[in-house]
Amino acid sequence: MNRIVDHPILGPLSEAEVVHIIVDGVPFTARKGEMIASALIANGKSTFRKTVKRNEPRGIYCGIGRCTDCVMTVNGIPNVRTCVTAVEEGMVIETQMGSGEWQ
Repeated sequence: MNRIVDHPILGPLSEAEVVHIIVDGVPFTARKGEMIASALIANGKSTFRKTVKRNEPRGIYCGIGRCTDCVMTVNGIPNVRTCVTAVEEGMVIETQMGSGEWQ
């Protein structure tokens, strides 16, 4: 498992309850309080969005919310920085295409 247990800004991840999220229509489990990006990486997903011009895959890069490479559509809201946004029970997360669209 590839779980990030010590975030460079948010610190160590403590033991927490399991929550359930949906990513691109697939159910995943995560630890309550961990960052979305961490949960996705722990579940084997490394592509979070595709670029506007070339449709190239992007994933986590800086890990501190500055670069926007990790943005995804979360609960219908595009451009959510997944490296600094904590998972919540029942979140619906989607790979973002380009600059994303509001749902």
